[in-house]
Amino acid sequence: MNESISKVVLAYSGGLDTTVAIKWFTEQGVEVVTFTAEIGQGTDLEDVERRAYEAGAVKHYGLNLVDEFVFDYVAPAIRANAKYEGEYPLSSALSRPLISAKLVEIAEKEGADAVAHGCTSKGNDQVRFDITVRALNPDLKVVAPTRIWRWTRQQEMEYAKSRGLRIPESHSKYSIDQNLWGRSIEGGPVEDPWNEPPEDAFEWTVSPERAPDSPEYVTLGFEKGLPSSLNGEEMGLSELIAELNSLAGKHGIGRIDHMESRIIGFKSREVYEAPAAVVILKAHKDLEKLVLTRRELQFKELADREWTNLVYEGLWGDPLRESLQEMIGRMNEYVTGEVRLKLYKGSAVVVGRKSQYAAYSLEVAGYDEGWYPTDEEARGFIQAWGLHTLMARAARRGVSKVGIG
Repeated sequence: MNESISKVVLAYSGGLDTTVAIKWFTEQGVEVVTFTAEIGQGTDLEDVERRAYEAGAVKHYGLNLVDEFVFDYVAPAIRANAKYEGEYPLSSALSRPLISAKLVEIAEKEGADAVAHGCTSKGNDQVRFDITVRALNPDLKVVAPTRIWRWTRQQEMEYAKSRGLRIPESHSKYSIDQNLWGRSIEGGPVEDPWNEPPEDAFEWTVSPERAPDSPEYVTLGFEKGLPSSLNGEEMGLSELIAELNSLAGKHGIGRIDHMESRIIGFKSREVYEAPAAVVILKAHKDLEKLVLTRRELQFKELADREWTNLVYEGLWGDPLRESLQEMIGRMNEYVTGEVRLKLYKGSAVVVGRKSQYAAYSLEVAGYDEGWYPTDEEARGFIQAWGLHTLMARAARRGVSKVGIG
C-alpha cells in the first residue's frame, strides 16, 4: 500500500473481500473501523459484527438504513422506470451513493484519514464509491485493497484460511451483493455466458418450472408514481417491496440474465434476482401510459434513460441527475391509480389499469359506439397531417402536384 494512512473506515459486507481486507489492513499497521449498512439484504448483523471483530476491527458500526435507501434512492428509480440497458433495475448501483455518504460521515466522526471498499479493478462499484466519496470529502483517501492485491478468489480464500478467518460458504462460490431492491450474483459458474445459471445461485425465486400451476392476480395501487397499496391494503414502500419480493419470487418472477456493458469498457454476464422490482417497474410504466400524453411519454423515455445511465455510471452527484430527478418527479404528479397483474410461471403480465387521471375515454376510443369523426373531418385531418411529407416527396420527384384534396 503506497498511501500512508493510520485509520480507515471500511464498508464491510461480511463477505470474502472485505473480511480479508480487515486482516490485511491490520497487518499493515492500520486501525480498521468497519461499517455495515442494513438495506434489506437480510444479513445477520450480529454475526457480521462478530466476524468484523474476529478479523481485527477496532470498532464496528451497524446502521439500519432500509427506509432511507427506499425513499431517497429506490423511489426516484421507480419514477424513472430505471432499468439499465432495459434489464438491470440498478439494485447495487442505487445503494452505493448511500453507503458512500455514510462512510464519509463515520470517517469524519472517527477522525479517519481514509475510507475503503472491497471492489475490484474490473468492477463498476469502484467508480461509484470513489467518485461519490471524493465529491463529498476530497480530503479523504479512498483505498480498495482488492485493486492492490490483484488476487484471484482462490488466493483470497487461501489467505483467509491461513489467518483463520470465517467466510460464509456461499461466498466461496459466488460474489453476492443484495439489498431490498435486488440481488446480484457474480463469479463461479455464472461467468461463462453460455452456462445456464445453477439453481443454487438463486435464493429469492423458484424456477418457473417449480412455480405454482395456477396464476395469481395482484393489484398495485400507486400515489404520485410510487406504490402505496398491495391488493387493497395500504403499506409503506419498504414493507410493500418486501412483501412483493416474496409473492412474485414464489412464481419464479424476477430472474434477470443479460450481457451488460460495464462502465470501464467491457461486457460482462450479469445475473440478478429482483422480483418486486420487475413487477413494480412494469406496473408503473403501464400506469404512466394510461395517464401521460404521447409527448410526455416520448420525452420522459429520454429523461429516464439518462437518469438511469448517470446512476449506473457512478454519477449520483452530477447536477444533471438532480435536475432530471426533479423533473421526473413532477411528471409523476398525476401517476395515481391501480394496476392489476397476472403472475404465472416466471411472467408478470399487466391485465388491467385504472386512474382518475386517465387520458383515455371509452366514448372517444371505443369502436362499438360513441364519437366518430365525419368523413370530411377525417379527410381534413389526414390532409393537414401529411402535407409536409407529400410536399417533400413531390419536390424530390420534380413535380408540382402535391396530391391533396
